[in-house]
Amino acid sequence: MIDYSACRLCPHMCQVDRTITKGFCGCGPRIKAARAALHMWEEPCISGKRGSGTIFFSGCTLRCCFCQNYTISSEGYGTEISENRLADIFLELEEKGAHNINLVSPTPYIPSILHALDQVKHRLSIPVVFNCGGYEQIETLDLLKGYVDIYLPDFKYFSPELSLKYSKAADYFSAASKAIPAMISQTGSPVMEEDPDSHCLLMKRGVIIRHLVLPGQKEDSKKLLDWIAGNLPKDSFFISLLSQYTPFHRSKEFPEINRRITSYEYNQVLDHAIALGLNQGFMQEKSSAKEEYTPPFNLEGILP
Repeated sequence: MIDYSACRLCPHMCQVDRTITKGFCGCGPRIKAARAALHMWEEPCISGKRGSGTIFFSGCTLRCCFCQNYTISSEGYGTEISENRLADIFLELEEKGAHNINLVSPTPYIPSILHALDQVKHRLSIPVVFNCGGYEQIETLDLLKGYVDIYLPDFKYFSPELSLKYSKAADYFSAASKAIPAMISQTGSPVMEEDPDSHCLLMKRGVIIRHLVLPGQKEDSKKLLDWIAGNLPKDSFFISLLSQYTPFHRSKEFPEINRRITSYEYNQVLDHAIALGLNQGFMQEKSSAKEEYTPPFNLEGILP
């Protein structure tokens, strides 16, 4: 098991001793989280009727200038909890009716999360979702075999210039283009089941690739979709094209993305996806670009 003493959990490969200092992710050796609650704003097959049991962890392996969750991803808001407490949170969310356990930005804490899951996975009857930025290390993903049922990665950029400029990771595409096939290899093709209580169709296993269309960057989106269509096995994943980009955090430092996307930009990317045969998944109404879809980070569900 990888630990925190010479951290190499993500492609940044800091190799810093996180028991002494924080890594690029801004995280130390203890789990830090800001919210654990039922969340209704994921894809329909994840949120269902009752909600996804979502745990928002503090810190992040990326530095996206437009991050809607910047108070926890970049500013580090949250509180430290033990592995035992995290295990209890998993059970509490299931008891509240969660359709799944949804781990948001979990990569910096994977060793601790796995220890917590080991305590309760024999009691959990709902899937575990790994909700991440797509910037993952193959060796780290290997640790998740047998623990994660659903992967929900972003696939943000094709261009290394854009990923460096907006997320401080020039090797983003290089890493994500290896990580996402590994996720698909782990889960296999999507498995859906009807929930007997709500009668909605829920994902039980599989991968949903999310792509957020950025203002002025539709051509980069198209290149990314070309790569997906040409390199990933057909019918082995769902795709979710997001129109919800809203200027947040440091967006004003980059005038070209300091606005919401237009319907024309989104529809150009959507039409390109359909033309490529990438028609299994989800599109998003442009009205989704609203600040109220960012949940309140108020430690709900975190403290006993």
